[in-house]
Amino acid sequence: MRTSPALRAAALAATVTVLFPLAGCSDGGDQDTAGRPSSAPVAADAAAAPTASGLASQQLKWKPCPAPSQAQGGGAAPSPLPGGAVWECSSMDVPLDYADPGGKTISLALVRAKAIDGKKRIGSLIFNFGGPGASGVATLPAFGAEYDKLRTRYDLVSFDPRGVGDSDGVECESDKQLDARYEGDGTPDDAAEEKAFTEDTKTYAAACEKNSGKELPFVGTTNAARDMDLMRQVLGDDRLYYFGISYGTELGGVYAHLFPKSVGRSVLDAVVDPTEDAEQSSLGQAKGFQLALDNFAADCVERGDACKLPGSTAEEVEQGVSGLLGRLERKPVAGLGSRKLTQTQATTGIAAALYSKETWPLLEQGLDEADGGNGGLLLALADSLNGRSEDGHYDNSAAANTAINCADSKERFTLDEAKAKLPEFHDASPVFGDYLGWGLMACTGWPVAGAWDTPDVSAEGAAPVLVIGNTGDPATPYAGAKAMAEELGEGVGVEMTYRGEGHGAYNSGNACVQKAVGGYLLDGKVPAAGTVCG
Repeated sequence: MRTSPALRAAALAATVTVLFPLAGCSDGGDQDTAGRPSSAPVAADAAAAPTASGLASQQLKWKPCPAPSQAQGGGAAPSPLPGGAVWECSSMDVPLDYADPGGKTISLALVRAKAIDGKKRIGSLIFNFGGPGASGVATLPAFGAEYDKLRTRYDLVSFDPRGVGDSDGVECESDKQLDARYEGDGTPDDAAEEKAFTEDTKTYAAACEKNSGKELPFVGTTNAARDMDLMRQVLGDDRLYYFGISYGTELGGVYAHLFPKSVGRSVLDAVVDPTEDAEQSSLGQAKGFQLALDNFAADCVERGDACKLPGSTAEEVEQGVSGLLGRLERKPVAGLGSRKLTQTQATTGIAAALYSKETWPLLEQGLDEADGGNGGLLLALADSLNGRSEDGHYDNSAAANTAINCADSKERFTLDEAKAKLPEFHDASPVFGDYLGWGLMACTGWPVAGAWDTPDVSAEGAAPVLVIGNTGDPATPYAGAKAMAEELGEGVGVEMTYRGEGHGAYNSGNACVQKAVGGYLLDGKVPAAGTVCG
């Protein structure tokens, strides 16, 4: 729900690799040894696919951007940038299947703001804001002013990746069905709740297959990376200049592996650990969100009577949060309109507010109000993460997130396997662990089998890639930056650290981070490995 700039920021900041698993998944049914339905097609692996050379010469037709579509999140048309620069939109054709480059094509939605100084222009700086599932066409204009310094020498460009927003976006369930799904119990406690949990996602997966089944095998990250290389060519650049955030760092790493000689100046911020499989990534997120909650609670205690939440220690504050969630499981409270705040929705709302320190005051207020019986603010925060707008419509970010993650990851968990992991997840986070543990089943029963255990991002011979980790990042824990830099390879991955809170570093406004990023992207000055800001 977009009731304030802060809530909108929380929604846009939700570029996390695995969205919170707030509804059930299939218990497997008729499966092969990989844990997928025996008839499931394998996601198309484009690693050795022919080049779509015939499409590289297409001419893009740019025009002022309309308001974002509902699939992109809705809202008003983007406002001009400082100085009056207008956001322009276009579309680009790409092969549905890179193994058949002359076959069916799909259209990708693009957005750009032209460089301020055409004489010193380097090229196009392409952004991916993560998710997977975030609409770049909606997100880049929303944050455009924060990147305007980079526009001095670049056209700022972003896009809706295949399966996202207006780029042949994946469609699954209706708004009414999604409301019911997000209200459901994401942490079943008995056999009846487990049955409801598993049946819900059987229904969800079937809806995705019915509405987008022909596209599901082709929405994975390898194909998105090939799309970016085609985009680079169409935009007229010899190299790809790139800024990837959250999942966008994984996409950037895969691109560097596939096209090392085409890598230009690139920045990866809020870094996904490419060495972790889906289970390890989810467990890392449980620890990351718990760390962010710990920091939020400690900040509350430090402010003394100014904090509205009860407790004289961080542990007591968190006990209050856990107590509230327990009460909500037994009896939801009033939310927005006829909608109630359930335990599941409250946990989602808490997670949404932990993406940025700027939304900690909203979290404090929301928890205080929910404790008094008014769950409207926490429900609004949950809506921001789930992609629900004020009018009750959803964007397609969650559907795209599932489709892309499941096209990538081979992991498929049975009900018993997921339940066996729950103690470890709960130990990692008493608040978020159970949700993320049950979320291991997110791809179980999905109609397409995944492409990899972990992505290959080795990029020998590529230009330096600046990799920035944030010590307080809840969604992409700090250790991922080191792992990404090492996997990119010696002389390629250049790691730097931001000591701060929230998801990502550049948008924190930290002058040190922005100077380092600008120095590399604009002037080609690579920061010293190990640089620390904050």
